Amino acid sequence: MQRKGNRPASSRLGELARYKFALEQTPARHNQRLLAGKTVNAHLTTVCEFSRFCAAQGHIPQEVADRLVAPRFLHHTPRGYQRGEHGGHNMIRARVLKAPEIEKPPATLTCEQTQHIVDTARTARDRLLLSILLNGGLRIGQALGLRREDMHLLPDASHLGCTHRGAHLRVRPRQDNANGARAKSGRSRVVPLVRECVQRYRDHVAEREEVPTAAGSDYVFVNSVGPYAARPMTYSNAKQIIERIGNRCGFRARPHTMRHTAATRWIRSGGDPDVVQTLLGHVSSASTAVYLHAADDDLRTAVELAAAGAGR
Repeated sequence: MQRKGNRPASSRLGELARYKFALEQTPARHNQRLLAGKTVNAHLTTVCEFSRFCAAQGHIPQEVADRLVAPRFLHHTPRGYQRGEHGGHNMIRARVLKAPEIEKPPATLTCEQTQHIVDTARTARDRLLLSILLNGGLRIGQALGLRREDMHLLPDASHLGCTHRGAHLRVRPRQDNANGARAKSGRSRVVPLVRECVQRYRDHVAEREEVPTAAGSDYVFVNSVGPYAARPMTYSNAKQIIERIGNRCGFRARPHTMRHTAATRWIRSGGDPDVVQTLLGHVSSASTAVYLHAADDDLRTAVELAAAGAGR
């Protein structure tokens, strides 16, 4: 609507339909891809909510906002659903227009690809970064914000005041990281580390000692060569490194792919969703639910097992 010079506050249902069509058919400028249905619906929700606000403030007639939504009856209410002041009703007001949303499972790496990408990394620092992302499920910003004091690698560090047993790292939300790294959640959390990460951290420390200026940096991941040696790695730098390693392996790799891989592996290994939610640092269980998808092999196995049982 805005592209045609119309005011969102005075839009009608037909204009909203044209706006929806334009969103679905116009590629995004940064990557020339069509918007996903979920993104289109987010735009439509914003317009509808803004229209409701304008109607409540008297800027547009109430019937203008009412045409954009319609009453819907919920046969099955979601968990925690509030019935409102009057109670007893499962009626909601939903958007009249909605784009289809195709739920795709997040992209992950296979076990072979996981081992391949770590082995293909050329430095101990890069192997450590990949191992922490793949085994700890950290966001790249959380990993780049790690300080050496966050790495607790002793089996028992109670004498140092740490109450958590076993090797682990602590994700701390900091606002003063020199590389701009941010932890998305504002809460601190502990992530256990497997033996592989502990060994790779030792290899990284030995490699890091070869960079004289790195001794004065408290960041775990720093640049090892060039004019910016010993400075903390930035997101763009880490992203390029992981992409290059993936290209050498022959498949696409992104930092967040490692987090998806860790979460999916935890779930498929029988991990409790609540535990996985805590490991990932998700505030809402809905964020973790995206990993509760069934793969094609799972569907075929379920059908074949049922058929085998029926044939006995």
